[in-house]
Amino acid sequence: MASSPSLSSSFFYVHVALSLLLLPFVPSPILSATFQSDINVLESIVRSIDPSSISPPSYLSTWNFSEDPCEGTGTFLGVMCSFPLDNTTSRVTEIELDDGGYDGFLSASIGNLTELTVLSLNGNRFRGPIPESVFSLRKLVRLSLSENFFTGELSERITHLMELKEIDLSKNSLAGAIPFRISSLRSLTRLSLSGNHLSGTIPALNGLWKLQVLELGHNHLYGALPKLPTSLQVLSVSQNGLAGRISSLHRLKRLVTLDVSDNRFSGTIGHELLTFREITLLNVSYNMFTSLEVIKFTGRESRLRILDAEENHLQGRLPVNLATYESLRNINLRNNMFSGGIPKVYGERLANPWRTLYLDNNYLTGDLPEQFLKFSRLMKGSLSNNCLECPRNVTVCQRGQKPKIRCINARKMALRY
Repeated sequence: MASSPSLSSSFFYVHVALSLLLLPFVPSPILSATFQSDINVLESIVRSIDPSSISPPSYLSTWNFSEDPCEGTGTFLGVMCSFPLDNTTSRVTEIELDDGGYDGFLSASIGNLTELTVLSLNGNRFRGPIPESVFSLRKLVRLSLSENFFTGELSERITHLMELKEIDLSKNSLAGAIPFRISSLRSLTRLSLSGNHLSGTIPALNGLWKLQVLELGHNHLYGALPKLPTSLQVLSVSQNGLAGRISSLHRLKRLVTLDVSDNRFSGTIGHELLTFREITLLNVSYNMFTSLEVIKFTGRESRLRILDAEENHLQGRLPVNLATYESLRNINLRNNMFSGGIPKVYGERLANPWRTLYLDNNYLTGDLPEQFLKFSRLMKGSLSNNCLECPRNVTVCQRGQKPKIRCINARKMALRY
């Protein structure tokens, strides 16, 4: 029997009414998916890398684009996102990849991640120039691309990234000069450009008043040291062609580590450097210094642990006052022109606290302090190639001394001081 049309209509209107009544109680979807342009950039990054270099345990092997980058659980390792409270789309704010050995190029589309604050790709095999678009990421706080194969010059546009606190482009193949206006990055606390092919002079950096770490070693830089910020705690300019005096460093009283080795610096190594309140390592080796000032350390305890002045033109007698630096453990004065005898206080410091003492290849004369005969086996070091009365059965003497003919002049030198 057919149902009544009026009855069917009644059921339909009741169903519609109930649906409208219950509609406010149906939860609305949360719009928290990743911004589509950011997803496109992540896809482009993967496409720019040789697939065979993406190994199973690496971060990029977890980038599964069937899931949302900012929503997936256990996917997209190395990617951090923002999660707006107003349920708008999430944005990629950090990319920090592991050192998985990724081989390829950095996609130029990286510049579309306009909310990016951290870009870290250390320890991989990215090559080619750093895309200019990187220098459009105005919110970057940390740019870390060390231990890759990036080439080309460091763009002046890096000085537009005013929020940068850390720049680490070390151990690449970057060439050209350090951008002249790098000191405009007032928030910078670390600048590491070591291990590249940078050339030219170092621009004035004293405007970087927050800078704590400056690493420019293993490049082709030349000229004198520029004005540097007094906030520096670590300064390394080793293995360049820098020259002149280092007296300007006396202002850097917060230094903990100073390495100016393997350059062409000359003149005096001032006593101020050894007595900085926090300094623990002083490396002035492989230069052309002619004198080393060491004053007696009194008052608070020195923190200097390592003194390396190998391969200079240091003359005169060995500095007696080194024995007053209570924390000193490792001393290297080899390959210089020191003459005269070894101070007795050096013997008193052997093994406790001195752990290494290298005085070889100088023009030292006379007998050894008696402690060298007893305790030299407890430490590392050498007294060889001098003009000493140095028994072969003593460990630090085993490589022998200079021929007598060369030691005649050494004795004359000793009489002058």
